[in-house]
Amino acid sequence: MEEVKIFYDPNGNTLTIWFDDPNQEDVSEQVDDGIVLMKDKDGRVIGVEKVIFASHPANVRVQYESLPLLQQTQPTP
Repeated sequence: MEEVKIFYDPNGNTLTIWFDDPNQEDVSEQVDDGIVLMKDKDGRVIGVEKVIFASHPANVRVQYESLPLLQQTQPTP
């Protein structure tokens, strides 16, 4: 089973989401104002961080939703 880790740092005002082991981070790259991508040595994105995520800790809730899988159809010849 895969695992997603979500960290909220109220002192640093950041929200960080890891899609893989944080210890595999090799490089981080700011891609937009306040958005940082963390990548492994192969260049795969393994995490994303939202900088300046200012919110009171009591107001931060996590909601999980999963979209239904779409059935793949074979192209007709």
